[in-house]
Parts: sequence; C-alpha cells; structure tokens
Amino acid sequence: MLVLLDIRNIVLIEALTLAFPAGLSVLTGETGAGKSILLDALGLAMGGRGDASLVRAGADAGRVTAQFDVADDHPAWALLADQDMQASGSVILRRQIKADGGSRAFVNDMPVSVNLLREVGASLIEIHGQSDDRGLLAARGHRALLDSFGGHDALVQDVRAAWDGWGNARRAEAEAVERLAADAKDREWLDHAIAELTALGAETGEEAVLADARAAMQKGARLADDLGSIETLMSGNDGGIAKLAQAARRLDRIAGEHAMLGEALESLDRALVEAGEAETRLAAAVQALDADPAKLETTESRLFELRAMARKHRTECDALPALLVTLAGRAEALVAGTSGLAVLAQATKAAQARWLAAADALAKARRAAAARLDTAVAAELAPLKLDAAKFHTMVADTGEAGFGPDGRDRVEFEIATNPGAPFAPLIKIASGGELSRFILALKVALAQTGSAGTLIFDEIDRGVGGAVASAIGDRLSRLAGQVQVLCVTHSPQVAARADQQWRIAKHVRGGATRTDVAALDADERREEIARMLSGADVTEEARAQAARLLEREI
Repeated sequence: MLVLLDIRNIVLIEALTLAFPAGLSVLTGETGAGKSILLDALGLAMGGRGDASLVRAGADAGRVTAQFDVADDHPAWALLADQDMQASGSVILRRQIKADGGSRAFVNDMPVSVNLLREVGASLIEIHGQSDDRGLLAARGHRALLDSFGGHDALVQDVRAAWDGWGNARRAEAEAVERLAADAKDREWLDHAIAELTALGAETGEEAVLADARAAMQKGARLADDLGSIETLMSGNDGGIAKLAQAARRLDRIAGEHAMLGEALESLDRALVEAGEAETRLAAAVQALDADPAKLETTESRLFELRAMARKHRTECDALPALLVTLAGRAEALVAGTSGLAVLAQATKAAQARWLAAADALAKARRAAAARLDTAVAAELAPLKLDAAKFHTMVADTGEAGFGPDGRDRVEFEIATNPGAPFAPLIKIASGGELSRFILALKVALAQTGSAGTLIFDEIDRGVGGAVASAIGDRLSRLAGQVQVLCVTHSPQVAARADQQWRIAKHVRGGATRTDVAALDADERREEIARMLSGADVTEEARAQAARLLEREI
C-alpha cells in the first residue's frame, strides 16, 4: 500500500509530505483548492506524462516521491528482477521534472526508464477518475479478472501446460516434415552418392599408405637410370669387377718375383672382395626401390580416385567410410520416414485434443463465473443510482484464430445504461461519475480478486447526493477492508465513512499562492463535513448534522 507521498515544487505545492494509513482515506476541500494537483503529482511518480508546466514558478525542478510497502510475492518484484534490481520491503518511486522540461525516473534510488516506472506503478496503484481509460476499462485485463474471481488458477495452468505440449508436438512434426522433404528432394543424389562410395570402398588410413608407396616408387624411378649405369660399369665381361679379376690373375703369375708384388696382389684381392659386396648391395637396393612403372601407375590412380571423391564431398579421405554410413542412414530414414511422420502426426492430434478438452473445461467455468459476477455487480447497481443499467460479462469463443495459452475465450465487461439498449463496452457508454460508480460496483464485486494494493477514486460521487452518496461511502468502506482506498470527494456522506481525512486548501503567502494539505482531527473533521453540508457559512445545524453523520458511520 501507499505509505508516503512527498511532493516538492509541483504547481502550487512547495513542500508537502503525507503519510497514508490503511483503510479509507479521503481528501476534501473547496473547488479549486488543488485536489487535482495531488493526483497529478502522484500520477507523475507513477510514470505519467510530465512537462515543465508542472514545476512551481521560480523553482529549478519539481520532484515527487511515492513509497509503498509491498509483500514479497507482489508482481512488482518480478518486474524489478527482470531488470536485475533486487530489493525487498519497500518500493520507492521517484520522478524529477526540470523547469526546462527534462525528466528523470528512479525506483529505489536507481535510475530507470519512464516505461519501467509506469509498469511498476500500475502494479501498485489504480487511479479511477472522470476520464479513466485504464484499469477495469482495459478489456485486455478482463479475462484475468474473471479467472481470479472464479478461482480458475488450476484450470488456467492446465490449459497453459496443454498449450505448451501441443506446441512442442507441432514443432516436432514440422521439423520431421521439413527433414523428409529435404531428403526426398535429394533422393536421386543420395542414391548416386551411396553407389559411388560403395564402389570406391575407401578405407580409413588408406590414403596415407598409398601416398607413402607412391613416394617410394617415384624415388626408385628417379634412381633407376643411375643404378643401371653403375651396374654396367661394375658387372659383365667388360665390367670393372671382371677387369680387376683379370689383373689379379696376371699379377698372381709374377708375384713371386718381388716381395712388393705380393703385397700388391693382396690389396687387389681385398678390392675384389669389396667390389663383390658392393655389387650385392646395389642389387638389393634396386630390388627394394621397386621402380615398377605399372605398379606406380596403379597406386597413383587409386590415390587420385580417393582424393577426388573427398573433394567432391568436401571432406577428408579418411572420412569417406563414415560419410557412406551417414548417407546410408539418411536413405534408411527416408524409407522409414513416412511411418515415423504418422506417429508424430498422431502425437500432435492427441496433444491438440488435450488442449481442446482443457480449454473447453476452462470456458465452461468462465461462463459460470461470468453469471455469478453479473449477479454480484447487479446487486450493487441500484443503490448507486444505476438501477436502470445492466451489467454483462461477455465470454465469446474466439475460434481457432484466437487459440492460445489462456484458452479460446474473449472476455469483456459490458453495460447497457437504459432499458432495451444493447450491451457495449463500459468506456463507450458510461461517462463521468456514472462510469466511476460502475467501476466501484465492479471493484466491490471483485474485492477478493487480485488488484493493485491501492485504489484511488477521483470525485466518484460527482452529481449525486443523499442515499446514493451514502451507498458510495458504504461500498468504499467495504472495499477498504480489502485494499487501501483513497478518495477525492465533495460528499459529506463519503467523507464521514473515512478512517483518515485531509483538507486541501489554497492560501496566499508572501504574494504567492500555495496549496496546503492538513490531516484533520475529530473536531476538524466535524467542521469540514459541516462546511461540505452548508457551504462557506457553516451553521450550527450543519455542525449537528455532521456530528450525526460521523456518529452513524463510526
């Protein structure tokens, strides 16, 4: 509830701090005293439109602060949590307007946007006035109010859960259809790719083996000519080894002729042995280099086939076997896809049926609650001088176009102000005090449902008096047993029902006009109500009548 309102330099108010209690509080005063300034100032703190004309003449800036005590489960905390603003206990809204038109907004001393200030403010307080176009008049909120009145929380949750399930089933089916359509479109390519990969028969690691073999054979081909020339020089009848052997035989015949010739023969024999070993190793090297041109061609052909296929599928050679498995799986899924899609379609149909059943149950409950609400509001209309009017809660099936997480119903509060007149939305028919009294009747009927913790009524009693004004005061008092109620009133009957009364007055001080607000004690209340009864000249009879009103309402 609103516990404090602090106003600085707004229009005719220089400095004002009001502490509000629970229950029913009224603001009274002569016409033109400035009661609307208080509401304008509060509206500013709630995110209403602000401009430089609101700043008191001569001041650089105006400021309004509104402090609320808020329960831990209040929706305001969720709004602040969405902005990473954590707090508890009190919510303090502050708005500052500069004389040059600049504006700043704060929640709990943290700068925020005016939009956030307006959202938080709307969750804390409702203002119903002569030109009210929010709150109960906004048709978008009527369904939630009816559900709260009817106690439909469990049914609403069932519908939302069923809607989520239906949505999930539809998405799964749509994704499957999309996949099957894409695969069907590529079926010819898919079959061709599988045939190619199967024929190729690639193996993981095959590319590396082929590349190593090819490199070795290419090296052998480069060395083959040199090795052939070396073999010619060393081997055969005219090779180097044969000539060394011929020289050794001749030297052997004459080696005995001189000691040094014998040593030369030994060296020649060793050379023949080394040359023989070199010949053997060269032959082994030729064998190892494997310079077979036909084998090289076969190896290169296979390697090129593997690499060409990898490029075609934009992958690595070693990934070709896995690619074949993947494509084969897609082909199998395509074959089995029709039956799988049928299963998903059946699941979607079942999920839709669950939502329809839940939505139908909620719609039935809403129509029953609408009838009860119509009866409850009707009971409030006659005492409020609205006996010719009729109230109707319209619950209409939106059809498939309106299906959603909150069901299939459009809910709107309607009235007919004259016998035989058609029902229409409140805002299009009711006007002025009549509209405010309709709002009051609705609020009393919906007293147990969720609403803002503070309700403000601006001159709800305009144009009525006597028994009607007394009925208004009675209903405001009853409503104040559920939520905090503030009321700007000209009716002594309404003022007498208040738990707290303030008098708003305009004074001239130092050549400047100022608006002041004073809390009234018992004697001051009697005097103020007497003034409201008789006018500027308060009579003893008016004082006595005021006393009787206060005694009757205590």
